[in-house]
Amino acid sequence: MIYKPGDIVKGTVTGIQPYGAFVVLPDHSTGLIHISEISDGFVEDVRYFVKVGEEIELKVTAADELHRQYRLSLKAAHPKTKARSRIRRYEKVPDPVIGFRSLETKLPEWIDEKIKEKNHD
Repeated sequence: MIYKPGDIVKGTVTGIQPYGAFVVLPDHSTGLIHISEISDGFVEDVRYFVKVGEEIELKVTAADELHRQYRLSLKAAHPKTKARSRIRRYEKVPDPVIGFRSLETKLPEWIDEKIKEKNHD
């Protein structure tokens, strides 16, 4: 089968590289999901979004009919969900105990110390 740009296809991830993921389609043709087509957000590692052996839904963005190779997009196939959520979640950094209010209370003390130091010189 020949796919055209805009077609939605299912494919199985066969390999992952720093620059993207390789996919085999049902008709045994191949495709590449470039790292820029994984998600709308920053992609630190492609493996956070797809795994080898995983079947995923993709959108064809370009086709080389002669070689039966395709450029594919995960984010274009899932526009409302912003592609896929990350597998690895980052914990929220806790709010610091010391804030601007602490600085406000310490500032007069620091000013007095500097004035005393200056007067001793």
